[in-house]
Amino acid sequence: MTTSPRVTVFGSLHYDIAVMGPARPRKGETVAGTSWHPKSGGKGGNQAVSSARTGIATSMIGAVADDDFGRFLIANLDRKNVDHTFVRRDASQSTGMSVAIFDAEGDYGAVIVSGSNLTLGDGDVAAAQDLLNRTTLLVLQNEIPDAANVAAARAVKQAGGRVLINAAPARPLSTDLQQLVDIIVVNAIEAEMLAGVPVAETLDGALKAAKALADVFPEVVVTAGGAGFAFANRQGDEILIEAVKVDVKSTHGAGDEFIGVLSAEISSGTAMNAALRKANREAAKLVGTAETDRV
Repeated sequence: MTTSPRVTVFGSLHYDIAVMGPARPRKGETVAGTSWHPKSGGKGGNQAVSSARTGIATSMIGAVADDDFGRFLIANLDRKNVDHTFVRRDASQSTGMSVAIFDAEGDYGAVIVSGSNLTLGDGDVAAAQDLLNRTTLLVLQNEIPDAANVAAARAVKQAGGRVLINAAPARPLSTDLQQLVDIIVVNAIEAEMLAGVPVAETLDGALKAAKALADVFPEVVVTAGGAGFAFANRQGDEILIEAVKVDVKSTHGAGDEFIGVLSAEISSGTAMNAALRKANREAAKLVGTAETDRV
């Protein structure tokens, strides 16, 4: 196992269409928007870009189609210094995409169509075995099949690396996957599903959920929106950190920025308290930056 820090993200790539409007439409309602623009997305792609921005060697394993959306996403990984050697071109599906509708307060709702992301599996893990052998931290999400996550996590663990999962969107995790995870990061909704207890979006609620999930996972981070987040581990350590207060421009991608920076810091050997605080600051910077001003 190499000692050089390397984050590998195994996950989703989406071509995002961001639509700006005064409000998100209700059922049956049409709202006149003010602008729209395309952007690179998918939790996997976003987290890889955020990790690479810190200067840590970062690789992406994923799948896109040989179409305009796929080429757009690959070009973005190139620009952001993310190694995409193992982003496969899949001819059987279209590239994953999403449409996000933003309101005047910067909040949004989105619909995703996973497309080629759902083709990820054992073959992709086998093709990237050498990379996974050199990975210090593998980052996973729930936008690709659970079985694919299990295969990648098993490969990294066998090589001596660690596994972080951002268990989003919310869905049950297989027992096989749970046993391979070292660090889990979830929001209140996801924590409530996994812990089986109501979770309030407060620091106390986040800590309660983190402590409950620490019975299953070695290290747990539960985010609580604008309140901040809580950390707990099996050793009984607890950390509560308030969110950095900023003038909210857009919450889109804030969670992915947090995960990417946190992953890079953990891979570099930064202590958890310091890693969490840096991730908190960087996510706040993103929230305070308008969608149209983001690089």
